[in-house]
Amino acid sequence: MRHSGFKTSTKKRLLTSTAVLGLGAIVAAAGVPPLLEQARADAVKVEAPAVMPSFADVVEAVSPAVVSVRVKSNLRPVANRGGFGIPGMDNLPDDHPMKKFFKEFRGSPFDDDDQEQFSQRDKEKNDRWSKRARPIAQGSGFFISEDGLLVTNNHVVDKGTEFEVVLDDGTELDAELIGKDARTDLAVLKVSGDRDFPYVEFASDDKTRIGDWVVAVGNPFGLGGTVTAGIVSGRGRDIGAGPYDDFIQVDAAVNHGNSGGPTFNLRGEVIGVNTAIFSPSGGNVGIAFAIPAALAHEVVTDLIDDGNVERGWLGVQIQPVSADIAESLGLAEAKGALITEPQKDSPAERAGLKSGDVVTAVNGDVIESPQDLARRIASEEPGDKTDITVWRQGGSKIISVEIGELEETAAAASDDGETPGKPSMGDELEEFGLTVQPAEDGEGLTITSVDPDSPAAERGMRQGDVIVAVNNARVGSVEDIAKAVEEAGEQGRKAVLFQLRNENSSRFVALPVAHG
Repeated sequence: MRHSGFKTSTKKRLLTSTAVLGLGAIVAAAGVPPLLEQARADAVKVEAPAVMPSFADVVEAVSPAVVSVRVKSNLRPVANRGGFGIPGMDNLPDDHPMKKFFKEFRGSPFDDDDQEQFSQRDKEKNDRWSKRARPIAQGSGFFISEDGLLVTNNHVVDKGTEFEVVLDDGTELDAELIGKDARTDLAVLKVSGDRDFPYVEFASDDKTRIGDWVVAVGNPFGLGGTVTAGIVSGRGRDIGAGPYDDFIQVDAAVNHGNSGGPTFNLRGEVIGVNTAIFSPSGGNVGIAFAIPAALAHEVVTDLIDDGNVERGWLGVQIQPVSADIAESLGLAEAKGALITEPQKDSPAERAGLKSGDVVTAVNGDVIESPQDLARRIASEEPGDKTDITVWRQGGSKIISVEIGELEETAAAASDDGETPGKPSMGDELEEFGLTVQPAEDGEGLTITSVDPDSPAAERGMRQGDVIVAVNNARVGSVEDIAKAVEEAGEQGRKAVLFQLRNENSSRFVALPVAHG
């Protein structure tokens, strides 16, 4: 019976196989690849190294070029004799009840002569203290030349008056500040000594890839030469530190005191300068940011040559291009930098750049974002003629601009604050959930109310904002807005672009329309 059963089972399998092969032939005859063919596609495979790399050779080679940086500053204590520790006490008249109370009940035995003696003693004590520099910061750095030039962070040296460098072998040397740049958080020091210093070089950024092994060497918590390892976790990170954010993210352990230290690739080249960590707890959580080698090399070269960094200046307020804004302007992609307002007497204004222009390229190089534009313009030499490609009224236009020089000025005010305004009646823009009335200065329409459930409210439009233009056409009435919306519908657009201003700034908001 078992033998007979085996024969029956074999027969069933043969019939099943024949049926499958027959189905494959039918599918192939119909011009459709059979399922059996699809299963033969190769999966992604990567040849992994048989042995994990050791970092020992890299660390041994680069460690002598990495230093600890100690920063000191003159601190002056405040005398507190005459006022008994109470602010403003010295300004009270001698017969004031409060002053009498403290003299009698706080046990103050000092008459006016005694107070004068102690004031003089405090002055002499302060003078002695002022001549002594006190430690205020410590960080890391690395030599980039054999004559003692080294790189660190601006925030490490910023408030210092004296600088000391501790070498890998424990030697302590005085250093002088050559230059610093707050915008990129870089600084250059120079040590003196009758010796040649071991130094390292910057890597080429285009060779650094996400997933590459990296080694960070520095001075965390003042412990001296400490080595950690990890990988490049990301590139082009914008962490809100400044207009030129383009950080490399690494997961090597970086802590306080690592600032200014180098991150190396396995060839011993510096791929970045450690400058910031993301840490809710204050300690390492595996997210650290380094200034890319290319940017660091450019800034450091300027600091060595001139002691400061010379940057190009265009003179525009800009914002990102969202998908809605791209749709409202007829752009194929949400890329570029939208000009909200050219600054008065700026290179941009003189060249004819306008609010509503989208900068898409500089000298033919594609601009992806506002940060991209800021970095690209900063790299231009002041006085150079630069071709700015903008998207205006549905087409591209090239405008030649003579780049100016960026001055150290206060940051422009943001539009985060609320603009006060009293509710009042006005004309309704029901489609957008807005009520408007003519602006007091006659330029545009002031928003008097916003429906909290409207698209306008979702996109941050507020009571008190002034609608200056719609789709780059100036408006002074609801009829002007209706006309702009109608034209957008005729062009097949699904959104219209509102230009808004308030007492702080100018910005653009794209609102969807029902047709188009």
